[in-house]
Amino acid sequence: MEMSRGSSRCSRVSPPINASSSTGSTPRWCGTTWQSAATKRRNTTVDHELPLLPGDRYMTTKNTKLPIVNDFLTYLLDERHFSPYTAKCYGVDLRQFVDYLSDQNAGEINHDAEAGSWNAASNGQRPDIVGSIGTTTVTNMIIDVNVGRIRGFLAHLSESNFSPATMARKIATLRSFHKWLQTRGIIESNPMALIRTPKQAKRLPKAISVEDVEKLLSAPDTNTQLGARDRAMLETLYSTGIRVSELVGINIGDIDEAGQALVVRGKGRKERIVPLGSHAIAAISHCMSMRRTATGNPLDPAGPLFVNKQGTRISTRSIRRKVSKYLEEVGLDPSISPHTLRHSFATHLLDNGADLRAVQELLGHQSLSTTQVYTHLTTQRMRDAYDHAHPRAEAG
Repeated sequence: MEMSRGSSRCSRVSPPINASSSTGSTPRWCGTTWQSAATKRRNTTVDHELPLLPGDRYMTTKNTKLPIVNDFLTYLLDERHFSPYTAKCYGVDLRQFVDYLSDQNAGEINHDAEAGSWNAASNGQRPDIVGSIGTTTVTNMIIDVNVGRIRGFLAHLSESNFSPATMARKIATLRSFHKWLQTRGIIESNPMALIRTPKQAKRLPKAISVEDVEKLLSAPDTNTQLGARDRAMLETLYSTGIRVSELVGINIGDIDEAGQALVVRGKGRKERIVPLGSHAIAAISHCMSMRRTATGNPLDPAGPLFVNKQGTRISTRSIRRKVSKYLEEVGLDPSISPHTLRHSFATHLLDNGADLRAVQELLGHQSLSTTQVYTHLTTQRMRDAYDHAHPRAEAG
C-alpha cells in the first residue's frame, strides 16, 4: 500500500539488492525498501513479514531475519562462489557484530513496550535482539556505524582470547561486508578503510614423516566396507594433497581410473585436475567394489564417492574424527588434523626435488607465495641435516 506524501512510513515494495539513493545521500532500510536520509526520517517500525532469502539459514538471531545481511551472504554464495561453510562463518561473524552494536545502542533506542525490553531478559538469557528492537532499527545501526564503534567491537573480541587467525578472519568479514555496502550505494564512506589487519606470526605448516604417513594409511581394516572407504580417503588425501572439503565433494564420475587422475572443485568452485597415485587408485577401486557388493546396485557417477553408513555424502567432521581415531591406534598424536596430510604431501614432494610451480598447481594455490612456505620447511630440514652431519657445521 502506497503511503501519502509526507508520511514517515515507506511504500511496501521489494528491496533492491543494488540499492542507491537518487539524491546522493546514504539510503536507509525502511522495513521493506530503501529510503534517502535526506528526504525521509528514520522509521523504527518492526516488520516481521520480510521474505525469506537464501542466506537465512546462516544469519538468524532467535529465528529473526536481517535482509541486509542475507543479501550479502547470498552475494558471497552466488557471485563470489564461497563455500556454504565459509558463508556460515561470515554469518557468525556478522551476528556477533550485530549483537555488539545492539548492546552499545541499547540505551539510545526507544521502542514499543510490546516488543520487549533490553533489561527484561528472562532467566538471565540474552533477549531476541532483532525481534525486540526491530529489523529496521538494527539495519540502520549497521548503516550508521563509525570507525570508533568498529574498533570497540574488535577490542571486545580481543578480550575473548580469539586466536590471531580468527581475529584476522573477523576483520576480513567486516571489510568485505562494508565494501559490499559501499559498492551497492548503501553507505557513502567505508569505515573499514581506517582499520588495519594486524600482522600474524608466520607459522610453518606441520608435516609428518613418510614413515608416519605409512603407519596411518595402513591403520584401517580394508576387509570391511567402512575400513575400505577410510583407506581410500586417506590414500586420496595423501596422494593428491587436496583439502578435506574438496575430498567430501568428490563424485564417482570425477575419478578417471584409466588416466589416473581426479577432477577437484576447489575454492571459488574452480576446477583442477590432479594425478592419482597407483595406491590411491587401487584403494578407491576396492572401496567402490565393496559398495557395489553391499548394495547390489551399480554406482551412480553423479553420486558421492565417499559416503557414510546412511549412504549419504560423508562430512568433513566425520573425516576428522576418523583420522584422529587412526592416529591414536598407530601411536601418533591424535590432535594432528587431516590437513597435515596436505602439508606432508607438499613437503615430501619438495624434499624430493619437485618444482615449486608444479606443487602450487597441485595444491590449487592462487599465489606462489602461499606455496613458498613449504620451501622454508624443507630448507630447515636441510639445515638440520647439515648441522648434524658436517664436521665443521657447529660453531666453536
